[in-house]
Amino acid sequence: MMEKNFFASIYLSKNQQAVKGLNQAVELELDALELALEYAGSGVDGIMIFDLSQTDDEHENAILTIKRIAASVNIPVYAAGNLKRMEDPKKVLYAGCKKAILNASKENFTSLLEEVSLKFGKDKIGVSIMELDDLKNNLGEIESYASEVWVLDEKLWKSVGAISDIPVFIMFPSVMPDKMLAVLEQEYVLGLTGEIVNDNKKDIQALKTLCVEKGLAVKSQEERPAFESFKKDSAGLVPVIVQDVLTNQVLMMAYMNQEAYEMTLKTGKMTYYSRSRQELWIKGLTSGHYQYVKSLSIDCDQDTLLAKVTQVGAACHTGNKSCFFTPIIEEPDSDKKANLEVFEQVLGVIKDRKENPKEGSYTNYLFEKGVDKILKKLGEEATEIVISSKNPNPEEIKYEISDFLYHMMVLMVEKDITWDDITTELANR
Repeated sequence: MMEKNFFASIYLSKNQQAVKGLNQAVELELDALELALEYAGSGVDGIMIFDLSQTDDEHENAILTIKRIAASVNIPVYAAGNLKRMEDPKKVLYAGCKKAILNASKENFTSLLEEVSLKFGKDKIGVSIMELDDLKNNLGEIESYASEVWVLDEKLWKSVGAISDIPVFIMFPSVMPDKMLAVLEQEYVLGLTGEIVNDNKKDIQALKTLCVEKGLAVKSQEERPAFESFKKDSAGLVPVIVQDVLTNQVLMMAYMNQEAYEMTLKTGKMTYYSRSRQELWIKGLTSGHYQYVKSLSIDCDQDTLLAKVTQVGAACHTGNKSCFFTPIIEEPDSDKKANLEVFEQVLGVIKDRKENPKEGSYTNYLFEKGVDKILKKLGEEATEIVISSKNPNPEEIKYEISDFLYHMMVLMVEKDITWDDITTELANR
């Protein structure tokens, strides 16, 4: 039986405020990002964000909020709502979401589902339904092009299993544990979302324990070492080296005591102990330059922590990205080598897809269709760069340039060209 999941839900109003539910206007005390961080620290397995915006401008603002959330939490983020055109699911996926969830009741649903699935892969796409006919009338397309179904009316939970064995999430109100377990015992139920998760965020681990006792598999939170097991200095502190998760640039070094360590694990925001002020210090609390932890490791001697983070703004109080901006010995072009690592990593993933095909992968779809299809897509993406350049929103250009570079790297793998080949050619010029 597949693992059961508990996904928190965040409902974004047209004003980018977090509200109580799909059809409610009651605003919550926490903003969307604070809410996401609280959920992530509670042990949920993921977050579903429902974009309730109505206009294109509101939708663009929602995507920016989604992007901030996806960059700040270390659990999967999905997005649904206002995904009407090919550009919409593309933007939420590029914003960092693991899946885009399309609405099966929309008029152009089937054509959009096929187009998006072929471009990004079946594993990146899900479908939401409010009525049973949404599933019945589109069953073939949904099973072919989507990886899961999100059932937004709990009354349908028994009926969907009689129609298809595609994995489903059920949006459920707060219910008694017995009813929750009865739902999760169904083979086709992948997980729960809605009030049953949101209202029980302090008891997620208890809900998972109930599942385990019933013989259901759940995603368990990794056992984290206790601060007491670390080797500390005379003041009870452990040094922390902080790196940018994307570039591996060392940003700063600070110290943690036990409270700072535990707060970092709980909130997802890097928290330190200030030796000069002798107090707890949440990085970014006054400047807004928060660090959202993506991984935290202890070294072999158990006396130094390494944190990889998403850095908002500058890490250094001087305004520099890194505190280590004064060179003493420096190899020429060392920064360029660090930036190139991102390109090397992406190229490596594409090469692995070619050597080890994955069902539903868009990359494998391109390789299967051959070089003509790759070249056609490369041309289309180049044209989209030109078009997006006329748009004052720089995010559009970032999306399109990234899209172009991805398709270019598919061509590079197809033609057995490496980044060393390209950089050597450029250097020779």
